[in-house]
Amino acid sequence: MNLPLQQPVNGYPPATPAPRLQQVDALRGFALFGILAVNIWVFSDSYYGAAVSNPAHPSAIDHAIRFLISTLFEAKFYLLFSFLFGYSFTLQLASAERSQSAFVPRMVRRQLALLVIGLIHGAVLFHGEILSLYALLGLALLALRHLSARRALKLAVGLPVCSALIFMALGLMQLAQGSYVGAPVSEPMDMALLIGSSALGALDFNLSQLPQTIVALWLLQGPSTLAMFLFGYVAGRRGWLVAPYVFAAWKGRLLSVMLPIGLGGALIYGYTAAYAPGAGLETLGYGISELTAPLLSASYVLLLLGAFDSPLGERVCRWLAPMGRMSLSNYLLQSLLLSLIFTGYGLGLINTLDWALVLLIVIALYGLQLWLSHLWMRSHQYGPCEWLLRAVTLLARPAWRKTR
Repeated sequence: MNLPLQQPVNGYPPATPAPRLQQVDALRGFALFGILAVNIWVFSDSYYGAAVSNPAHPSAIDHAIRFLISTLFEAKFYLLFSFLFGYSFTLQLASAERSQSAFVPRMVRRQLALLVIGLIHGAVLFHGEILSLYALLGLALLALRHLSARRALKLAVGLPVCSALIFMALGLMQLAQGSYVGAPVSEPMDMALLIGSSALGALDFNLSQLPQTIVALWLLQGPSTLAMFLFGYVAGRRGWLVAPYVFAAWKGRLLSVMLPIGLGGALIYGYTAAYAPGAGLETLGYGISELTAPLLSASYVLLLLGAFDSPLGERVCRWLAPMGRMSLSNYLLQSLLLSLIFTGYGLGLINTLDWALVLLIVIALYGLQLWLSHLWMRSHQYGPCEWLLRAVTLLARPAWRKTR
């Protein structure tokens, strides 16, 4: 049964007026840059996530690049993407209310379709995919949607805090046992030979790694992902991202607190990931990052929303928004392009490129996606994967092209 359109729910205003905002789409488009800047290392460096750094890249510049990526991008942009996922949940709620449709069946269909897409994506292209996590935690958000804003925010704070304390305790235990950094291993090079050898080798590796990667993602990112879902849901229901922003008067004070703490925690994690991977120091650094990374991600949002108010920022916002409107398609396209460059599906360049060149590839691919997104959204209502997801959600055939 649908609630009356103007009836507040647990202190939230009605969902119907919730608009789709260009700056929210632009934030999502910006988040895709951070996702690409992190995921490319899973494809290009077989030692990424291993207990030791890649011995083929021992230079100070290589370590500085690893430090930069770990500090500014890792464990930051999936939080931003998760926050916007929770915000988009309110857009789905508003759409269901406008059409007088039952919300729960629609969302269950949507999340199960996302789960199928995620599992296929993980099995074929990228074993580190996060869509299956989003799909199942989206069902958890569906079950928690009647929480009051106060309770939702308490849970959103408590989840990453508890997870961070566990990782910090594990890190301290490793340090107490003398395990400061990881020991050398040979498996990463064997993995590179398998991934880069052929399409069958890449497929075999993805299939073999997918189950354990899903478990690892649940442990490493599950609590923080659900927390950001809840933050985004509250933000959408309360209109936090609708100008004039409710936080505008406090923006300077918020940034003066969140940015130094978030950046400080990021520097600690970045150092341990780049210079002491694989054991107690990195585990401790990751725990600290779980506490501070949301503050840095929130700082990114505040800075970008402020920048979008300038003439140049407004143009940037218009450029980013089409990419954000088809974020699922672009996320999958990133995996496809990276597979064609680095695995046996294409050129098989894993472990062969200079890391500075890898950074240039990030910029080139992102620029390509920006251009393709603009080209596509000029004539289409949705991205191709968004169209498919919407068709399953509505059990109907949405418009494919824009009407003139």
